[in-house]
Amino acid sequence: MTDSYDIIVVGAGHNGLVCSALLAKAGKKVLVLEANDQVGGAAVTREFADGYSVSACAHLLYQLQPSVCKDLGLKPKLATSNMQTIALSEDGRHVRYSGASVAGVSDSDTRSYQAFHKRMARYADLLNTYLNKAPPRLGTTDFRDLSTLARLGFDIRRLGKEEMREFLRLIGMNIHDELDERFESPLLKGALSLDAVLGTHLGPRSPNTIMTYLYRLAGDHGRLAVPKGGMGSVSDGLASVARAAGVTIRTGMPVARIIVENGRVGGVETTAGERFESLTVVSNADPKRTILDLVGARHVETGFTRRIDHIRMRGNAAKLHLALTGLPRIDGLSKKDFAERLVIAPDEHYVERAFNPAKYGECSPEPVVELTFPSFRDESLAPTGQHVMSAVLQYAPYQLAGGWNDDARNAFLDSAIAVIARYMPDIESRIVASELLTPADIEREFHITGGHWHHGELSLDQFLFVRPVCGSAQYRMPLDGLYLCGAGTHPGGGVSGAAGRNAARTILRRERAA
Repeated sequence: MTDSYDIIVVGAGHNGLVCSALLAKAGKKVLVLEANDQVGGAAVTREFADGYSVSACAHLLYQLQPSVCKDLGLKPKLATSNMQTIALSEDGRHVRYSGASVAGVSDSDTRSYQAFHKRMARYADLLNTYLNKAPPRLGTTDFRDLSTLARLGFDIRRLGKEEMREFLRLIGMNIHDELDERFESPLLKGALSLDAVLGTHLGPRSPNTIMTYLYRLAGDHGRLAVPKGGMGSVSDGLASVARAAGVTIRTGMPVARIIVENGRVGGVETTAGERFESLTVVSNADPKRTILDLVGARHVETGFTRRIDHIRMRGNAAKLHLALTGLPRIDGLSKKDFAERLVIAPDEHYVERAFNPAKYGECSPEPVVELTFPSFRDESLAPTGQHVMSAVLQYAPYQLAGGWNDDARNAFLDSAIAVIARYMPDIESRIVASELLTPADIEREFHITGGHWHHGELSLDQFLFVRPVCGSAQYRMPLDGLYLCGAGTHPGGGVSGAAGRNAARTILRRERAA
């Protein structure tokens, strides 16, 4: 006998969990099927060496939307909150910033940074308003869409004439030119450049990197935190809320296909051959995997398939985990500073040079690094007296020339360790075990096409009205009963829950209107 549900959600990533919980709270009978053995998608905590655990992909919490927490009654427990960013210098004269405060730079740069942050935070607040609602459709006569478009124009006008002009000038610009015009400190410019391009296939001189910087700030102005128990604790909390609302979550159940009958979805079939019926299927998978693999191109219009196939999803960030016998030595840092976010980006030119090889399918010989020591505040992640280091490395292209063979992996790992060792000279002697996740590994482990954790590049032509593609920006796909709720939809990646919440609200609104 085939089980039947009101709604089936494919994938128990954080957006899928948010979406399913809200749908269940509205009285729907919901089933969530997850391919892996634990919930969370890329926001999971797992052991990578005996006794050492780490947030496997996403490792910092800075975009979780208050509206999501409020709707679900979620209160994540934090090991560290409001973290500083420390831009490391080889001579120990580091630059620090958090929110509107900055230290280690000239008085002129301090004033410029405060003015810069105030302006960018205001623009980010404007952007954040529209991250928490379905984007309006273009070329429509629907009152709701026209009203949202009118409100967007009004909100931009409310910035004032001068600020409106500045916003419209900056939104498509590259971050390099803006930073170079405003600041003297190479370290400050390098770290802010990294903030704008982290996780993207973009360099500081690439267009749209002001927008990607604003997107990062839209999550509580970029304030950073590490959840107690790692990012997996956030996903586990969401799963608990979903189950309490009545959601059935089954892990270790990869979906082989979304069943299509008579021009609409009819349920799903797992790789083990189990079938589950539903007239509404919501995919937390990325758009390419959903349409091209699970649905099949033959069930949708050719032009739509082509647009989906052309979504830019070139993962360019690798994840490095190190098990350490103890904390390394870093000149100029006190012990308490190991609770903060550390970055290696000596200047904006360094970041751009690191990006250049990736344009040709090559790894950066000197990668840019964002790293944390999550075990410093959370002893559950490592044996007593020992530690884990979690680092994002850029740039490591998904489509590496020659492929990600053992030699390529070892060469990139050696390059990353060599860069880190300039600032932590004893790091190599402290390494017990290491794990490198390339974009190809991220694709395999977390089922993300191209290993791109945003499920598609964040850029003006893949954002807001046209995310994932033109004609499907409101979570509903051109196949009756099929919706998306993952990072490939508006507003994009990051552990925010906004896409899942927006999708659930869209589904419920459409059902009420039917």
